[in-house]
Amino acid sequence: MRTFILCILILSGCKTNTADTRQAVSLIEDSIVHLNGALSINGTNMVNSRGEVVSFAGNSLFWSNDYYRGNMFYNKKVVRHLKDEWHADIIRIPMTADPDIHDSYLFDKKTNQRKLETVVDACLDLGLYVIIDWHSHKAENNETEAIVFFTEMAKKYGKHPNIIYEIYNEPLVVSWDDVIKPYAENVIAAIRKIDPDNIIVVGTPHWSQDVDDASNNPIKGYKNIAYTLHFYAASHKEWLMNKAQKAIDNGIALIVTEWGSVDADGGGKVDAASTENWMDFMKKNNLTHCNWSINHKDEGASALKPTANTRGNWSDEDLTVSGKLAKGFIEKWNQK
Repeated sequence: MRTFILCILILSGCKTNTADTRQAVSLIEDSIVHLNGALSINGTNMVNSRGEVVSFAGNSLFWSNDYYRGNMFYNKKVVRHLKDEWHADIIRIPMTADPDIHDSYLFDKKTNQRKLETVVDACLDLGLYVIIDWHSHKAENNETEAIVFFTEMAKKYGKHPNIIYEIYNEPLVVSWDDVIKPYAENVIAAIRKIDPDNIIVVGTPHWSQDVDDASNNPIKGYKNIAYTLHFYAASHKEWLMNKAQKAIDNGIALIVTEWGSVDADGGGKVDAASTENWMDFMKKNNLTHCNWSINHKDEGASALKPTANTRGNWSDEDLTVSGKLAKGFIEKWNQK
């Protein structure tokens, strides 16, 4: 009888309050969330529910709007394939929120949010961590809409330990102190009214490269805050690693929510040597990272060739040079 009651309490945990529920782990046995539980930020590190330093590797999908058709990969079969075949621990969902894109969330909330939630639900079902990304370059212009969105996400998903909120993808050349930080503080406050614990990642100036600027004036008064670092290995070399190291030395935690092995515009050839250097840097600093991107657009950063199936089940012949390189790093990231 006691065993029966215990099982009922565990299964009904999703109906308890947010703070209690986040301490539960995924019921997907041996999944990455089952093994690590709720994540937190401790100094410059991400730690699991036991306080152990962790880092995870996975994939970023492509923009959620229709223009490049990358949203065709927003389905559970793709997520399952990335988990089973790439050993991805984490999936990033870049929900299009730019004011300059006519079919973004700002103009078609229902379609973009439905696609995002399809992938979030898949990650929850499969026991993966998931980054809910407000994918914008001008988020400060649509702060009210961002607050509405993240309030909805926190209410719907904040009870799950799988969730990471990314509240600003890539700010342009704007001030951290005067533009990005005030925006971030307002969005963080809205999330924290509902979800007091899950990690929130804040974009940084200059396409999320000037992490050192953020480290000089970090957000205070909230726990479990990290900062976004993006790199494209063919364009970003030791100078950007130095900025990242300065930010870490100043005491902030970084998450590489987007990286590529090609040029910063998504084109060009793979720079394998520079990518290897970045992998060494991220491993040394225990940085979680997501490769850009799961798409078959004809550009260097796409992991898939134009003929690849949008439902997963890819062989190595379906992968681009970039895709093969990324898969090699992701599938071996946490091998013992």
